Amino acid sequence: MSIFLNKDSKVIVQGITGGEGTKHTARMLAAGTQVLGGVNARKAGTTVQHKDKDGQDVELPVFGSVSEAVSETGANASIVFVPPAFCKDAVIEAIDAEVPLIVVITEGIPVQDSAEFWAHAKANTGADGKPKSRIIGPNCPGIISPEESLLGITPANITGKGKLGLVSKSGTLTYQMMYELRDLGFTTAIGIGGDPVIGTTHIDAWKPSRLTRRPRPS
Repeated sequence: MSIFLNKDSKVIVQGITGGEGTKHTARMLAAGTQVLGGVNARKAGTTVQHKDKDGQDVELPVFGSVSEAVSETGANASIVFVPPAFCKDAVIEAIDAEVPLIVVITEGIPVQDSAEFWAHAKANTGADGKPKSRIIGPNCPGIISPEESLLGITPANITGKGKLGLVSKSGTLTYQMMYELRDLGFTTAIGIGGDPVIGTTHIDAWKPSRLTRRPRPS
């Protein structure tokens, strides 16, 4: 089973027109991710050109806000490629737009900023009392469900689909483990980031798998 991210996930890219956003949007599309648009308030109303996994040209709209992007595309996931000084505001904007999955790639975010947007996410709860948004990161490689979807910077060609799950703080070791175990393959691999304050811990990532465990025979 994949967790958090699958082939049906609909993605927007915050910072889609920047250098890192441009590069990794192209790689995510090539991996099969449903990237539907991006956000840059200064370039709202423009489009960016990319190619999908089949090499076909795609034109992605750039929106002025996350809420507008979600309203227009139906996105349920966002990835943040925003410089550290502006990242807190970008993440809070995604939380306020109630994006279910927010992956924060940016490194070098002040710990106080991370603590503030983490607390904001915890406070924004639904009727069940649970936060409406899950944050992965910051300072992480993101999440990949091989042959389904990539939301991050993990190389999509180092492993295929299989039965293993992986959660790691280290981006480099995440890639190494995926490559070393490529003959077995992975359902989902999550790089949770190594900063002092992160949105998803090892235990948080492990919990969903408990819901589908088969009971032991008596």
